[in-house]
Amino acid sequence: MDTSTALQNFREHLKKYIDFNEAEWIIFSQHLSFSVLKKKHYFAEPDKICDKVGFIAEGSVRYFHIKDGQDITGYFSFENEFVSSYKSFLTGQPGFTYIQALEPTKLITFTRKDMDQMLDNPMLAYKIERFGRLVAEQYLCCYEDRIASFITQTPEERYLHLLNTGREILQRMPQHYIANYLGITPVSLSRIRRRVLSISN
Repeated sequence: MDTSTALQNFREHLKKYIDFNEAEWIIFSQHLSFSVLKKKHYFAEPDKICDKVGFIAEGSVRYFHIKDGQDITGYFSFENEFVSSYKSFLTGQPGFTYIQALEPTKLITFTRKDMDQMLDNPMLAYKIERFGRLVAEQYLCCYEDRIASFITQTPEERYLHLLNTGREILQRMPQHYIANYLGITPVSLSRIRRRVLSISN
């Protein structure tokens, strides 16, 4: 995907939050950068400030933490989704999450400095404030859903939910990452998959 196509796609996606007229878009787009994150490279790391938000034009990333020498997958993001260690971005404090590219990933990004400059621009301030609020609300809803699933669902129910709503994860992610994301071992995931497959047949 070339830069112009990626920017146009980004503009269309933003309409879920805000709709820029041409003059606003010209100013807004001047604050955007286009970059490529190589496979296994990091968008964010613990103990470092994540001062940018990215929009994935192409590729995927994995959010994870490391505990007792083992990494624990918390989330995945794919094309047309935002990526950030958002608390670090908002507060300017070091984050605690690894965000790693699982394949070559093309990103459109803007920094906290860009955000502040746009908030100071009378032409953009209202829409950027609305955009920031809606993105924060989306992060909060995703986080709450994730926590609730571990409290209220069995591993098999979490797998069935993923099967119904997150097929892209199942198709593109290694099985051990998926198992980790579901909070189970790869062996348990294999058992669940066999059981679900036998029922569906």
